Amino acid sequence: MSKSKQSHRKEIWDDDPNSRTKIPWEIFHIYQVTASPPGGDRRYNACLVSVYRYRKTPIFLPFHKDDTAMDTAIMIWNKVISHIGLVQNRISDRDPKFTSAL
Repeated sequence: MSKSKQSHRKEIWDDDPNSRTKIPWEIFHIYQVTASPPGGDRRYNACLVSVYRYRKTPIFLPFHKDDTAMDTAIMIWNKVISHIGLVQNRISDRDPKFTSAL
């Protein structure tokens, strides 16, 4: 008789103390990747990665490291929230002031 193995994989929302919901479509994550060489017609030197938990697919948005928080918030509003709609929680590696203002 074999024992059933316990899963060692934790669910994403179990790792996050900011997440109070168990419904994956209410949350999306925002990460910034800034260690990249300039590229493209507009010489972008950073990438904003947004992961929507329900679809589990990333959205990659090129931007400049020097962009202001307002520029970044407008880009997120136009490119991410317009596709997925308003969500309950946003988890970001940016300053808490940015997340609350967004």
